[in-house]
Amino acid sequence: MMRRRTTLLTGCTALALALGTTACGGGGPVSAGGGDKALDGQTVTVAGVWSGSEQKNFQKVLDAFSAKTGAKTQFTSTGDNVSTVVGSKIEGGNAPDVVMVPQVGVLQQFAKKGWLEPLSATAQKSVDAGFAPVWKKYGSVDGTLYGLYFKAAHKSTVWYSPDALAQAGVKPPKTYDEMLKAGHTVSDSGLAAFSVAGQDGWTLTDWFENVYLSQAGPEKYDALAAHKLKWTDASVVEALTTLGKLFKDKQLVAGGQKEALNTDFPGSVEKVFGPQPKAGMVYEGDFVAGVAHDQFQKTIGKDADFFPFPAVGGGKAPVVSGGDAAVVLKDGKNAKAGMKLLEYLATPEAAAVWAKAGGFLSPNRKLDLAAYGDDVTRATAKSLVGAGDSVRFDMSDQAPAAFGGTKGAGEWKLLQDFLRDPSDPKGTAAKLESAAAKAYQD
Repeated sequence: MMRRRTTLLTGCTALALALGTTACGGGGPVSAGGGDKALDGQTVTVAGVWSGSEQKNFQKVLDAFSAKTGAKTQFTSTGDNVSTVVGSKIEGGNAPDVVMVPQVGVLQQFAKKGWLEPLSATAQKSVDAGFAPVWKKYGSVDGTLYGLYFKAAHKSTVWYSPDALAQAGVKPPKTYDEMLKAGHTVSDSGLAAFSVAGQDGWTLTDWFENVYLSQAGPEKYDALAAHKLKWTDASVVEALTTLGKLFKDKQLVAGGQKEALNTDFPGSVEKVFGPQPKAGMVYEGDFVAGVAHDQFQKTIGKDADFFPFPAVGGGKAPVVSGGDAAVVLKDGKNAKAGMKLLEYLATPEAAAVWAKAGGFLSPNRKLDLAAYGDDVTRATAKSLVGAGDSVRFDMSDQAPAAFGGTKGAGEWKLLQDFLRDPSDPKGTAAKLESAAAKAYQD
């Protein structure tokens, strides 16, 4: 979901990043040339979490599909609870044809309920040719490919105001401890260090995942993501303890914990890049650039920049990614036309439309990097497709929706509770394990 430079753009290459992509099946190919308007008079309904500038930019992609095929499109924003909204629409006999799914766990849930069409041969061919295998892995359930990863997110980026860091005499840090030290220096110069979007629980899972991947390592990360390792493990308690030190430090968190819990993701970006800055840095994915540019007219690379999320302790710098996968619902009124939309989304032509608009990364290695509108995004995209299978997918997105993807429940709520009171990491770990055990069992 919304769910993205150090002055050294070369830092982007250190952000080894990759996601795999997939698609869904059930129809012939979308014509590759000017389009034969084969879908004239047909309507494709699409649902997804996007709103604001993301919805507006995705609509440009849908409009390009319409121009090519003659189909009309209707997009509905589901909000964060995509699983609940889509489930109720299916039960009510009003299922959309295509859903842009922001969590691997939700994609798996939909597939196991028998709701999804496998990708067509045409879409699968595009995936095999254009995407790293990891994308196919995350779009597949029990060996069948259901999801096409159209939009990727680089979730190991810390965004900052170059002016704020320059005024404090701070350079982008290389380690987590250096980052906290730099944060205190920024705070001493008059701005809080970090704007934290605690009102949106998903941002807190991203904080945890970067700390955990770096501190505990990839093997434990994979085990915890699959719930083969319990959340009561000492490595989880250690990561929560590390995160808690930041959360409870009022010099580091703009407005303290209470204000953080009342700040949503767009609000957190505004506190750094808006007309009245309250913080020097905001941690989140590469999509921060889209908000900073579209809503606050910041020039990316000049007025807004990022550094890689730094290494924690003796670990390696983390590389966490995420993405939105397009799937076709069997119960949609026009699943065949929906599959043709997926076949279109699998092409570099479709990705180029949003790449030009900004706030977007494509895992499709066939997309010409020149399609991106600025050097910073171009370098980030290059690292994404160049990293192949070396990335770790967002952990909460791999979990069942009840644990990793539901507002006011599971991991989202428990980490909000932890932000409110970070004094008991062990107790929080126990609550996380209890919620995870129930969700994975269900």
